Amino acid sequence: MAGVITASVPSWIEPFTGLSSRCFGKLVASVRREQASVQQRGRPWSLPLEDRVLLVTAYWRTNLTMRQLALLFGISKSAADRIIDHIGPLLALRQRKQFRKDTVLIVDGTLVPTRDHSVAEQSKNYRYSTAHQVVIDADTRLIVVVGRPLPGNRHDARGWEEPGAKAAVGTTTTIADGGYQGTGLVVPHRRRKGEELAAWKEKHSRSHKQVRARVEHTFARMKGWKILRDCRLKGDGVHHAMLGIARLHNLTLVR
Repeated sequence: MAGVITASVPSWIEPFTGLSSRCFGKLVASVRREQASVQQRGRPWSLPLEDRVLLVTAYWRTNLTMRQLALLFGISKSAADRIIDHIGPLLALRQRKQFRKDTVLIVDGTLVPTRDHSVAEQSKNYRYSTAHQVVIDADTRLIVVVGRPLPGNRHDARGWEEPGAKAAVGTTTTIADGGYQGTGLVVPHRRRKGEELAAWKEKHSRSHKQVRARVEHTFARMKGWKILRDCRLKGDGVHHAMLGIARLHNLTLVR
């Protein structure tokens, strides 16, 4: 059965991936280099690499069902599922491990509604969700670290300690909102009951809020990939999707 969508027609790429044709080409070339060092076994894939990458990014972008994806690409539902399991981890963000001394980072947590209740819990929005710590570079706005998912009922301060984001950042200056009190991060000044903040503290907190808003803008752009609004993947699938979309987000910024 012939597919409707193919990467050989450039007009399909941007609507189904959120990437320009040039950025998509860079992504495919990177995956091809990684695969070249790995010996391929078993039957060859029914789709070329470009179409397999397109299928996975289209899945993240549109959150179509496997049956719908299979029809669009002219393959079976099980083949679409295998392609996502294989290619998804290859698209993951390569998290930064070293930072310049003058680097300033911003961290915040975001919730992803997740149907796999073995990794999710009911969160403050009353949906089963996973919580993810995301760290961006305050200057470039690129995502540099994504923590492993935790159940959605975990507080941000606890989430910062548990899934590895803190270890990845190390001693690099990192700012956060008031939910990270007691973590050692740079947070806004806290107003005590019945007291007013000094003028310099008000000014500092206002500046802090303006800079920290950049991570909120990052979340808004990431959730243009609709799988982060209702993730049906199981197990590590939601983590691979977060890492992959972080990489796609960075590609859109540096194009």
